[in-house]
Amino acid sequence: MQKTKLGISVGLFGAALYFIGLISIIPLVLMAGYALLFEENEWLRKTAVKAVGVVIFFTILTSIVGLVGNSSSLLENIVLLFRGRINLDWLNRIVSICRTVISFAQALCLLMLGFKALKQGNVKLGPVDKAIDNNM
Repeated sequence: MQKTKLGISVGLFGAALYFIGLISIIPLVLMAGYALLFEENEWLRKTAVKAVGVVIFFTILTSIVGLVGNSSSLLENIVLLFRGRINLDWLNRIVSICRTVISFAQALCLLMLGFKALKQGNVKLGPVDKAIDNNM
């Protein structure tokens, strides 16, 4: 079993990266930065980049869905400017459902990757893996 410079197994550190990604991006970036700067294990370095990549991918997806919600508020305000009325509550509900589904998918993906990382395994995620392979 390979160990990190911290003395824990490489698989446990990789799993911790994914599990920390469930909590917050700042500790994830700090841990990934440590792995990239000080650790020499190639699998761990790719895992660090993949964990950050997955969180960023889902954050971008959530932001895109959020733009739709913000545009509905803008449209309502423009219509109110001309003393009209429009009801876009249905659109706000759809945006809320989409955000919930994306959040659930992110949690499921990070949990799956984290448990697989305990044995230094990998789960293929098309666009994220392709971007990592092209840039590492």
